[in-house]
This record gives sequence, structure tokens and C-alpha cells, in this order.
Amino acid sequence: MIRHSKPLALPLALTLAFAAGSVFAQAGQTVKIGFIDPLSGPFANVGQNQLKGWQFMAEQLSKKNPAGVKFEIVAFDNKGSPQESLTVLRAAIDQGIRYVTQGNGSGAAAAISDAVQKHNDRTPGKEVVFLNYAAVDPSLTNERCSYWHFRLDADTSMKMEALTSYMKDQPDVKNVFLINQNYAHGQQVSRYFKDTMARKRPDVKIVGDDLHPLGQVKDFAPFIAKIKASGADSIVTGNWGQDLTLLVKAANDAGLKASFYTYYAGVSGTPTALAAGVGGPVRQVGILDNSMASVVAFQNEYKKRFNDDWYTGQTYNGIALLAEAMAKAKSVDPVKVAAAMSGIKFMGFNGEVEMRKTDHQLQQPMVISEWRKATAKFPYSVENTGFNFQSIKAIPSFIASTPTSCQMKRP
Repeated sequence: MIRHSKPLALPLALTLAFAAGSVFAQAGQTVKIGFIDPLSGPFANVGQNQLKGWQFMAEQLSKKNPAGVKFEIVAFDNKGSPQESLTVLRAAIDQGIRYVTQGNGSGAAAAISDAVQKHNDRTPGKEVVFLNYAAVDPSLTNERCSYWHFRLDADTSMKMEALTSYMKDQPDVKNVFLINQNYAHGQQVSRYFKDTMARKRPDVKIVGDDLHPLGQVKDFAPFIAKIKASGADSIVTGNWGQDLTLLVKAANDAGLKASFYTYYAGVSGTPTALAAGVGGPVRQVGILDNSMASVVAFQNEYKKRFNDDWYTGQTYNGIALLAEAMAKAKSVDPVKVAAAMSGIKFMGFNGEVEMRKTDHQLQQPMVISEWRKATAKFPYSVENTGFNFQSIKAIPSFIASTPTSCQMKRP
């Protein structure tokens, strides 16, 4: 349960934008957002954290936003299953919920996006908008793009452009082992790394490329043994949740000396495994880290309330996007709000961002960060370990931006 408190300090530009907002007819209305993600099963710790993150940001931005609306998060457990996602999506729609969000698993995201498109085609007047906050399969904003789908996170290809823009300048990166979950995201991390690094550093060798079942491996020791035998100096992985936590534990147990290049090392459970020891630097590509000034107030308040870490910046940008679009549309009607969101520029926690009109992929700056001991300058303690992620390279939006093949059909 979120308890009420004084509003946190918002980024200055957003504060000014909110202050300048007018009061419209929708002011005072409550906008419900259906949260659809695993709240049970192997990835429940991640889903529970992100649910709290959405609730936390809904409360914070309900206190002051340009549309004058209130946001409420309604939770639905999809158990990580695309099929269950469709069942709970129907339940949310039946409850009158017109905005839904999901992020953990591109298979579930694709199912939701397709179902929302079909629902909206068949039932005009009851349209639903899908905010995808973490499912990063590029196809969702390319060949499978939908007008009603808006992605808040950078997709796999964008993150790989950012990550390899850093890796290409690291002379110690020579032999790379790829290990990923065997579903769309993991397969694409492997493919995009090979394609992108061949263009930027053709001398880098791929000494291993393994895919494993999603959420089913209990012991990664055989994989680590294979990595050690390969002579890899670097590991690139898009793994998240227990699949990264257990991989790190196995690497530590085996005394592996290699650098980790990750997408999701900051996600629940993995930082504690990292703090137990790892044989080389651990780096992450993402839209935030613990040393960013715009993150400090939010992560400190979140830690104070939940003894947990706020690492999903998309929760902020998602609520801010809706608030700005509702103010622009002077309405909470999904049809009007979707039209306002398409192409909108607004102030996110990480600066000005743009919901690209052609494919509804958010364009935003990213950062490469490294797992380091907390310092007087950066004192935040992730999972109470005494460590945190600190910025080592800022990536402007245009560096990571990738083209789209989306041929969007608009209402």
C-alpha cells in the first residue's frame, strides 16, 4: 500500500511545464491503468518491484500534473504467460479499464498488442491503449507495429547500438561469449550484437553463442564451464531476473574472470549476487542508473518506503506521457489521448524525449553504467549491498536511434 507523503522534487523543466498547465474538463478524473505482468512464478520478484514502481509514480504525479487527473494502478497477474495475458486483458477491459501496461516478456507484449488492436477494430467507442514499458522486441515497432501500442523503453537494437558504441572503444574486448534466454529478446540480443560489432569492431571474435530456456535453468555451472573453456574475456547477455542472478552466482562460484555486458544487471536479485563477488567489471546499458541527479530523490523515497530499489524509469515516463497527452487532448478518452501521444515531445526524468510518430517508439538518451562501490558522492546502496551503478558513458538519443519499417495503419 502506498502511503501519502509530500510531493518529491520533479525535474525542473517538468515542474515548470506542470505549473504552466491549464485546468481542463478532465481535471479531477481518475484514470485507471491495468498492470499486466508476472506477480507469481520465477519472475515474481521483478513484477512485484515494477508494480510498486508504477503505483509509486502514479501517486507522485497524481499530486501535480498538467492534465489535473489522478492515476490509479490496477494489478493483474499474467504469470509470465502470453495466454494468461489475454485472459487478464479481457478482465481489465471488462472492468472498464482503457489503459494497460506490460513489460516482462515480448511474447506477452505481442499477444496484448494484437489483442488490443483487434478489440479496438471490433468495438469502436471502447478503445484501449497499450503502454509497453519493457518488452523490447524490435518487431513490436517494426513489422508488428500498432497505432495503439506505445513503447516506453529502448528496444533491443537501440540498446545494442548504445552498448557497442562503448564496447568498440574497449581494447580488452577481444573474445566475446553470448549467452541469452531462448525467446525473441535473447535471440535478438545475440543477432544484433553480432551484426553491430561486425560493423564497428570486425576484429572481435564470437567464441560462444548459447541460448537456454527462459526461467527454467536452476544451475548455470555447465554454461560457465563452457565460457571458461572458450577463453572469453567478455560476456554479453540480455538475461534478466533469476536467469541473470543464477548466471552471476555460477560465474562467482567458478572464479570466472571476465567482464559482463548486460541489459538488466540492476533488476531485482542480481545486484545481491554481484555484491557476493564477480571476476570482472559489470556494465549495463539502460535509461537510468543510480548516479543520475534526476533519479536520486525518487530512488531514495522508494527505498525509504519499500526497502527496495526503483530501477524502472519507464514508470515515470509513462505517467508523464499520459499526463502531457491528456492535457494536450483536453480529455482522458483513449482515442484523443492516443492521437496526442503520437509524435509528442515531453520532459521525462532523463531529459526531453519524443514518442516517434512513425512507430510509437520513445526516443530518449541512454547511459552505460558500471557496478561500483558506493561513495560519498554516490552513496546509494542497491539492495543494501554498499554498491551501485555509476555512469561511465552518456549516449545521446540520436546515437542509439534505429530506423523503423513500421507501416502504421491509423484510425
